[in-house]
Amino acid sequence: MNKTFKALVVEEKEDDIVAKLKECELTDLGEGGTIIKAVYTGVNYKDALATIKNGGVIRNYPMIPGIDVVGEIIETTDLILKKGDRVVVTGNGLGVTHTGGFSEIVRVPNEWVVKLPEMVDDKKAATIGTAGITALQAISQLEKIGLSDKNARILVTGATGGVGSIAIAMLKSLGYDNITALSRKKNEAYLQQLGAKDIIGLEEFMPEKIKPLQKQNFDYVIDTIGGESVAAILPQINYGGGIALCGNASGIKFSTTVLPFILRGITMVGIDSVQLSNDVKTTIWNRIGNELDEALLAKISNEEESLENIESVVTSLLEGSHSGRTLIKI
Repeated sequence: MNKTFKALVVEEKEDDIVAKLKECELTDLGEGGTIIKAVYTGVNYKDALATIKNGGVIRNYPMIPGIDVVGEIIETTDLILKKGDRVVVTGNGLGVTHTGGFSEIVRVPNEWVVKLPEMVDDKKAATIGTAGITALQAISQLEKIGLSDKNARILVTGATGGVGSIAIAMLKSLGYDNITALSRKKNEAYLQQLGAKDIIGLEEFMPEKIKPLQKQNFDYVIDTIGGESVAAILPQINYGGGIALCGNASGIKFSTTVLPFILRGITMVGIDSVQLSNDVKTTIWNRIGNELDEALLAKISNEEESLENIESVVTSLLEGSHSGRTLIKI
C-alpha cells in the first residue's frame, strides 16, 4: 500500500467551507480495523451537501465525504473477512462523522463492512450504493404494510435521482406496471425506460389549494423529496395505502391534517439507511442480486468520473439538474 493517496478533503477556512483534492496518509483517516482499496464510490445528494457551508451534514472538520464505497480489502483484523474480499460500506457515519469514500484508501470499523454477493459486481454495487439501499428498504417497508398487488398504483417522487431511479427499476423488476413518476417532462423517455407508466410534472401536480382529502389516485408512494409535496400527496392516497418518506431535497416541513390517517387508514413510514444492521443490508444486497433486472439497471444513468471532476458533479446535484447515478472511479 502506498504511503500517500488522494482524497477529497472538506475543510473550514475563514468562515467558509473549501473542498479540495489532497495527498493524504493513513493517519488522516478515521479509526477502524479494515482497510479498503476503493474501486468505486457513488455521489449522493448528501455528499453534495457535505461540501457546502451550512449543508447540515458535516459538523467537524477536516472531513473526507462520501457516504458509500465499494472496494477490496487490503488489511483487516476481522475473523471472518479476509484480504481480497470484495466489499461495500454504506451508512454508519461514513463520510459524515467518519472519513468516507471520496478517497483512494478507506479505513472503517470491521462491523461496517458487508461482503458483496458473487452476482453483484463492483460497478453494479456502486450504481446501487446508498441510494439503492434506501430504495429497497422503502419497498420492503411498503410490502410490510400491504404492497403486493401488481396492479397497485405507485407514485415515486424525485424520480430521476438515485433513489427514485432505482426504486422504479426495482418495482418494475418485481412486476409492478402501474408506476407514476413525479419529475420534469423532459425526463419522460428516461423514466419510461426504467418502468414508469406515467410522468407528472411538479407544477401540474401541486394544486393551488391543498384539500384535506382528495381523489384517491395512488395506493403507495415512495417520496424522496419531502417538503410541501408530501402535503399534496397524503390526501390522494387510497384507503389502506401508505407512503415511505426517504428524502428532504425540497425541505423538511409540510402541513397536513389527521384526516388521511384516521378516515382512510393510511400509513406513513420513515426510511433510514444509515443505521441499518448488516443482516438487513445483506438481505437487501442478496435481493438486488436475485431480483433486480440487469437490463433495467443498465438503463440507469451511471456516468463515471474521476475524483478530479467531482466538483462539477456536486454542483449539478445542488442545482437539481443531475439524473441517475454518477460513479467516481477510483
